Amino acid sequence: MNLVLLKTSRSRPLRLMSNLVILNLGRGDLYNGFAWVTAQLQVQDQPQNRQVIGSLPAAPHLVELYRHWQLLYDLLYQARSFIISRSHPQPIDIDDDIQIDHTDVTHVGETDFAEVCQELQQQIDTWLDSPNFSPICRQLYQQFHPNQDIRVILQTEDSNLRKLPWYTWRFFRDYPHAEVSLSSLNIEPIKTTQPPTQTVRVLAILGDATGIDIDVDRQYLASLDGAETVFLVEPRRQELNEQLWHNQGWTILFFAGHSSSQGDSDFGEIYINPHERLTIPQLKHALNEAIAGGLKLAIFNSCDGLGLARQLSDLHIPHIIVMREPVPDNVAQAFLKYFLIELAGGRCFDLAVRKARERLQGLEGEFPGASWLPIIVQTPTPIAPSWQDWRQQPKPAPKPSIMGARRPRWQTLLLSSAIATGLVMGVRWLGFLQSTELWAFDALMRMRPTELPDDRLVIITIDAADIQYQDQQGMKRQGSLADQALVNLLDKIKPHQPAVIGLDIYRDPVAFTLDPDAAKQAIRERDQRFIDICQIGGGARESPEIPPPSGVPVQQVGFSDLPNDPDLVIRRQIFGMAAGTQCQTQQSFSFQIARHYLTLQDIEFKRLSRTQFQIGTRIFPKSERHRGGYHNLDSGGFEVLLNYRATQRIAQKVPLKQILDGSKDEELATLIRDRIVLIGTIDNSYGDYHLTPYSAAFEPIQELSGVEIQAQMVSHIISAVLNQRPVVWWFPQWGDVLWVWAWSGVAGVCMGGWHHRRLYLIVAGGTALAALGGCSFVSLWRTGLWLPLMPSIVAFTIVGIFYFCRAL
Repeated sequence: MNLVLLKTSRSRPLRLMSNLVILNLGRGDLYNGFAWVTAQLQVQDQPQNRQVIGSLPAAPHLVELYRHWQLLYDLLYQARSFIISRSHPQPIDIDDDIQIDHTDVTHVGETDFAEVCQELQQQIDTWLDSPNFSPICRQLYQQFHPNQDIRVILQTEDSNLRKLPWYTWRFFRDYPHAEVSLSSLNIEPIKTTQPPTQTVRVLAILGDATGIDIDVDRQYLASLDGAETVFLVEPRRQELNEQLWHNQGWTILFFAGHSSSQGDSDFGEIYINPHERLTIPQLKHALNEAIAGGLKLAIFNSCDGLGLARQLSDLHIPHIIVMREPVPDNVAQAFLKYFLIELAGGRCFDLAVRKARERLQGLEGEFPGASWLPIIVQTPTPIAPSWQDWRQQPKPAPKPSIMGARRPRWQTLLLSSAIATGLVMGVRWLGFLQSTELWAFDALMRMRPTELPDDRLVIITIDAADIQYQDQQGMKRQGSLADQALVNLLDKIKPHQPAVIGLDIYRDPVAFTLDPDAAKQAIRERDQRFIDICQIGGGARESPEIPPPSGVPVQQVGFSDLPNDPDLVIRRQIFGMAAGTQCQTQQSFSFQIARHYLTLQDIEFKRLSRTQFQIGTRIFPKSERHRGGYHNLDSGGFEVLLNYRATQRIAQKVPLKQILDGSKDEELATLIRDRIVLIGTIDNSYGDYHLTPYSAAFEPIQELSGVEIQAQMVSHIISAVLNQRPVVWWFPQWGDVLWVWAWSGVAGVCMGGWHHRRLYLIVAGGTALAALGGCSFVSLWRTGLWLPLMPSIVAFTIVGIFYFCRAL
């Protein structure tokens, strides 16, 4: 045979498998169902875990179907007498309810076996599609992406449920980087006294090899790079006990040989030599000592190991791999080879098992069912372990500089970076960097990839043509919208059940003198779904206060005030502020609309503190003075950074005239139902246009209408809550200081080692700055984190100039 040397690979990037799903099925069983199923979801980069509750009906047919599969598997392998198995000979227990012709086991064909495999997979899908389990399935598909690594741990004490091939479930077919494992309901914290070592220590027990070839397993283990393997060949019980008890620091316990499970898979034994067999309880104290000494993984590359796994999990070994049924010798050897290659090559533990198991499918022409055999049993941990986690990487010896230059002393590096950081942060605190930081923020926002419009919103626009249409119809108008036009519009759209209607147009009381009947009717047409606006006024522009229409409840009014930055760009959104004398609402127009919409979906709104507001599970931080890039901020209420949707069209826009004249009648049901309808003016003559972070991307500079900005604000809230779109946040002051200090230190490290080589100084500095810009962009785009980019660049430049001057 060709021996493969298993070396640790650095070509594959290490992926921390921190996405975790724990399915706890409680004390139920397949005969009586599972009345209380809880799913705990740990999503990477999300601070809070989610818990979903469901239930599963009884499914006794799955027990019988698996027994049918098991019987066909045994008969098929007995029919192929040339196959060497690692199981101890056991009689086949045939259920009286399963009708199979036993007169000639050669009649059991691969087609029959494949049909049972397919039926078992379909029945598992059907069972897990039950209505009471659908909330859990829905959250799995919503919270995780198919390209993410996901561990799914099934907690149950039902031995029949533990036998089922869960990895055939549709979810694992849709998510190619997810893997399932078993766990008991009783979990204890893992206790170890040994730190990682530079080599992974493996205790390999090569037991009774009668009729099988376990030398192949030995060769694979011996060729594993970065591991120290001790082989016990057909040991006696005392010898094995002594190795586990006294020789501390084992990382992996491996067994190859004959084994079997008895009863209902709760009892297993291994054949350590031709004359002795052991159960796990007979090694309990020695195994407990090995676990305390750092034992992480037990691999039983032998047959029928579910009983062994149950006993081993009771000892709380962190990770266990067994085979569910009798395993052919060639399959056991191939699995060990594939698993070691994947694990030593950088895969995390769970994904390494999945990839090795899937590769066994290539053997199923000769060994049907091979890819169904390996099973993981483990204790839930926040992050899946990897080969590197079990090794303490040796510290490389210091290397001299390529150009022969001496590295700067660490005292010089710390002092120079600390001075630069203190200088920059002091200047920043005084507000001198605010304009550059806001400019950089706008640039990063514009770099994000284009997003789709928000299809939960529709904007009914009013421009010069719509105003002219109202005049032609003889409607008495003051401003852009006549009350009669509003009445006709509501008559058109209300029958189609919009979720919320927001009117972003001031209704002057003078309108009552122009057309009092239409004005009163417009008030009557308003219902609980309708949100009006007013203006509190004041601020930097000393805007006048504008009241809402008379007779409208305050809970159906929101103020339209927009917070302008010193450069008149709208980057913030107000949730609420103190009411005015005439505009008496404390909540903004966009916040009111989002609140009405989300309340229909049972989303809760909660003020957590002076600086935090919670909507559903999302936390919105308040923008304050000396937070993020702001240092001259005059906040008039609870304001948050507005995460604009990266699109030139936030929502579908429909002119008012097309609705009033009937042009859109056939489309209204699709256009309006369950959507947020905003009504606003886009005629530039009314002056309701504003600068945004995207304005500078156009020549000449393009402003955005007020109703579209309100739509952006509404979409910002509901997309963050319902679609987990990022909310813009920032480090506390001490976090900004550490970040800037780190990058000033990077300048010293990158550039201080290239004395007397100015070209290398420029290349190293440019590369580091590009990395800084990339980190800032990705963090804002993917997580909403606004990093102090410009202060870091300034501090980096100061330290870089210092080292550049030293090189002259």
